[in-house]
Amino acid sequence: MTNKFYITTAIDYVNAKPHIGHAVEKVQADVLARWHRDILKDDTYFLTGSDENSLKNVQAAKKAERSVADFVAENVEHFKALKEMLNLSYDQFIRTTEKKHFDGVQKLWSAFKKEDIYKKHYKGLYCVGCEEFKTGKELVDGKCPEHLTVPELVEEENYFFKLSNYQKKLEELISQDVIQVIPSYRKNEVLSFIKQGLEDFSISRSVKRAENWGVPVPGDDSQIMYVWVDALSNYITALDYATNGELYKKFWEGNGERVHVIGKGILRFHAIYWPAMLLSAGLPIPTKVLSHEYLTINGQKLSKTLGNIINPEELVEKFGTDGARYILLSALPCHSDGDISWEKMTEKYNADLANGIGNLVSRIIKLGENSDIKIPETDESYNLPDKFKELVEKGDLYGALEYIISLVGEGNRYIEENKPWELAKNDENKFSEVIRKLLVDLSYISFLLSPFLPETSEKIRIALKSGKTEPLFQRIK
Repeated sequence: MTNKFYITTAIDYVNAKPHIGHAVEKVQADVLARWHRDILKDDTYFLTGSDENSLKNVQAAKKAERSVADFVAENVEHFKALKEMLNLSYDQFIRTTEKKHFDGVQKLWSAFKKEDIYKKHYKGLYCVGCEEFKTGKELVDGKCPEHLTVPELVEEENYFFKLSNYQKKLEELISQDVIQVIPSYRKNEVLSFIKQGLEDFSISRSVKRAENWGVPVPGDDSQIMYVWVDALSNYITALDYATNGELYKKFWEGNGERVHVIGKGILRFHAIYWPAMLLSAGLPIPTKVLSHEYLTINGQKLSKTLGNIINPEELVEKFGTDGARYILLSALPCHSDGDISWEKMTEKYNADLANGIGNLVSRIIKLGENSDIKIPETDESYNLPDKFKELVEKGDLYGALEYIISLVGEGNRYIEENKPWELAKNDENKFSEVIRKLLVDLSYISFLLSPFLPETSEKIRIALKSGKTEPLFQRIK
């Protein structure tokens, strides 16, 4: 029986155009989707989308003197454009303004255990950037450490979710890896947070504060759902949870992996709040949460205020689609933020792609152009190295690419050591043996590379069959 694999990205606020921080997560998830779909042959479904009901979208639209609906609809198109720009293979782009989403979120709210929901008057510090109430101990010099802004004081009556009811259960699920939180130090971070004691959290805001934008709370016209209840629910509403549709039955209720790829800044919502809400509603929980670090530019966080934003189209324009995918994936280590600059990216592109993969392909195809050596016709003939499989499965795509580049280095060293151009003159049998190994190794590299750089992988396959190739990557100044 084919394994089921469901993978999602975080859905993005559409208060502005996407930058490379948004793009890197989509490419990471795309690699994992392609890995499961094309390499492991799993029945795979890949979801991404837009978070359109947040307060920051409302504020950005107001600043632009636009209606919220028109403003978010325009920005959504920029996020959708990433699909072709970066060759993403997602199956669906969910918008949280869709009817099936509204219906699904309201169904989920209604499924919460009655004892888990209560209403109370509340006063607290709210960071619009995080869409979250902050405690004093979470602030640094009175500011949100994530957005470097002073939270606004909010006082109103809201609905709350009794998160404390699920403290013991969540600790058990995460410590036993029923919900795998990867990497392991993030798992420890989540467990430490849980053990400090979980506090109930607000799950609605007044219609007035929400400016009547978002999903209404069932049975209470004075309240709009808190954006995190609304946003997190997209993972099931996109599958037609509202109507108990076939996608929902297959990829959420069925036996399979349910994987969320998200940034470290929203780990708590995905590893604690979301599972707790699902437990309250009696629904299956995610099986894995892959948390990635952030990209920085010259040591600084990506910021519109600092003016250091790089847009994905700028990367594609300079490096091409596969070049941009490679730059993004190879810039972000598994265990630390990844710092980039145009100089670093150009150097990486030239070293690993132009002088690395591109040069190796050109050398091998040229050396073997007059041979009649056959290479494996199907991917099934290849064995996947345990080390490589482990790197991909734990989301260390940076490490997996380093593994592939090491094979490229081995290929170039093998050529230098065996000097096939000399063997062609005086040892035909040895020449054939060397060329056969090089062609098979190149085919293997193409196979491993296919989830990461699909266009490049296909070009290598074509070159191996035709015996001719064009330069894959041109050096860039």
